[in-house]
Amino acid sequence: MSTSVTAPAPAPAPAEQPRPRGGVPWAHLLRLLAIVLGVVVVLIPVYVLLITSFKGPGDASSARAWALPQDWTFSNWAVAWEALAPSIGRSMQIVVPSTIVSAMLGCMNGFVLSRWRFPGADIVFTLILFGMFLPYQAVMIPLMQMLLAVGVPNGVASLILLHVVFGIPITTLIFRNYFESVPHELIESSTMDGAGMLRTFWHIALPLAIPGFVVVLIWQFTNAWNDFLFAVFFSSPANGPVTLALNNLANGALLANYGVSMAGAVLASLPTLLVYILLSKYFLAGLMQGSVKG
Repeated sequence: MSTSVTAPAPAPAPAEQPRPRGGVPWAHLLRLLAIVLGVVVVLIPVYVLLITSFKGPGDASSARAWALPQDWTFSNWAVAWEALAPSIGRSMQIVVPSTIVSAMLGCMNGFVLSRWRFPGADIVFTLILFGMFLPYQAVMIPLMQMLLAVGVPNGVASLILLHVVFGIPITTLIFRNYFESVPHELIESSTMDGAGMLRTFWHIALPLAIPGFVVVLIWQFTNAWNDFLFAVFFSSPANGPVTLALNNLANGALLANYGVSMAGAVLASLPTLLVYILLSKYFLAGLMQGSVKG
């Protein structure tokens, strides 16, 4: 009886590895070069700003704008701080309450317009958003006449009121989009448990809106701090914010020393820079969370 032996099956050929596409490395390199170029373009003014702030009167000139200081001096920073310190304090008095109040009003508006629908809600929302498209230059004279008529004094009080009012449209828009992304079941469950609108807002919606608050606080703080138009019309160097004082400092320092105005510009920009550095990781997350409905 013969026994047949079956030959082993040949091993499968190894799968051919896909060859890298020739255009991918070059595309990656071009993207990297574009990013580096963008960073360099952004940092060049910062470099000139910083090195000029440490130059003396004879060293700070357009001919030596790119060169390092011959003699490093900190006197420019002392002069700039002495000139800007009072106005920085007034800016804090303006920016902090106006940012918090406009954020709270925008949060309440956004919650009502997104969850508690009422007849004409879309019309009200459209009218609120209309304030975002008003050119501020066109309403300066009516605003001034209105504030004078109601007796609001120029300076800190009038600027707080203006930043709160003109901040409501953008804060309402951000919070409305944010609350649209919150699951409806959370709000409906509190309603089924007997909670009213205020209790639902305070105990459910407000804790959920923390990422939205981060976005609004950064946005409003930056806009109010950097405002110059309202400061020119509704304040004076004696009671105005840091932007107005910086403008006066630069107009006087440019004739004698560029370094003082550059040091003042750095000091005036530090608060917004610190706010963004501390809250930047929450800023993008809050924007993304409010841009997609859950």
